[in-house]
Amino acid sequence: MKKKVAIIDYGLGNIVSAQQSFIKDAKEHNLNVDVVITNDVETINSSTHIVLPGQGAFKSCIEGLKSIDGMIDSLEKNVLNKKKPFLGICVGMQLLAEEGRENGNHDGLGWIKGSTKKLKPSNLKLPHMGWNNVNVINKNFDMDFPIDNLDFYFVHSYYFDCFDKKNIIATTDYDLNFPSIVGKENIYGVQFHPEKSSNQGLRLINSFLKL
Repeated sequence: MKKKVAIIDYGLGNIVSAQQSFIKDAKEHNLNVDVVITNDVETINSSTHIVLPGQGAFKSCIEGLKSIDGMIDSLEKNVLNKKKPFLGICVGMQLLAEEGRENGNHDGLGWIKGSTKKLKPSNLKLPHMGWNNVNVINKNFDMDFPIDNLDFYFVHSYYFDCFDKKNIIATTDYDLNFPSIVGKENIYGVQFHPEKSSNQGLRLINSFLKL
C-alpha cells in the first residue's frame, strides 16, 4: 500500500527541508511514499503518517494550529482515534505536552503528560544549538531507534519535562539530562531536527516511515 506523509504547515518557518529529507529517504530505500506539505484537513484525513514540525515559540505554534479551522479535531481523530503514526519535531514535540511555559503558560495538545520548561544551564549558552548526543534508554516501542549514542542537531531553549518516565525514549545532556525523544503508543516526538542530522537523521525518518 502506498503511504502518504502529511507534513503540517501552520504558517511558521520553512518546512521544505523536512519534506525533502522524507522524500530523499523514501527514494533511497525504494519506499512507495508521497510526502506533502499541507494545512488542509481532508489531506490529513487521507494520510497514513503525520508530521508536525516546529520553529519558533510554543505560543505562536499552538495558536497557528488552532487558527486552522478543524485542524485540532482532525489531528485528534487521526492520531488519537485512528492511531496513525505521528512525529513531532522540535517545538512540534513540545506541543505534545499539557502546557508550555514560554512567555506565560499556554495549553498544549496534552497527548503526553508533561510541561515545556526553559533550559537553565549554569555555564552553557542558550539556545542549545549544534550537535549533541542522544542516548536511547527505552526500546519498548514499535518504532525502531538503532541510534544509541549518536549525535543529532539541536536548536532550542526549552525542553519537554516528561512526567511519566515510561514515555521517555531517549535523553540528552546539556547541563540537564532532558528527554530528547518521547513516545506514547503511535505518537513520537524528537527535540532535535532529523532533517538537519545527516545520515542518522535519515535513519530515524526511515524508521518512522516503516511504521
